[in-house]
Amino acid sequence: MKAPFLTLWGWPIGFGVLTCIGLIAALLGDGWWDLVSAVTLGAPVLACGWYCLKR
Repeated sequence: MKAPFLTLWGWPIGFGVLTCIGLIAALLGDGWWDLVSAVTLGAPVLACGWYCLKR
């Protein structure tokens, strides 16, 4: 039961966690926090763009 669950929901859960980390980092401060938030919020956008161009 564990393998089908992770196969289906692994990437969406990972992108959700990255998005939460990015939003919290954007609220916490400046400097390195800005870089962390940009990378973590940009990862789902890049993945969606890659899948769009793949088709």
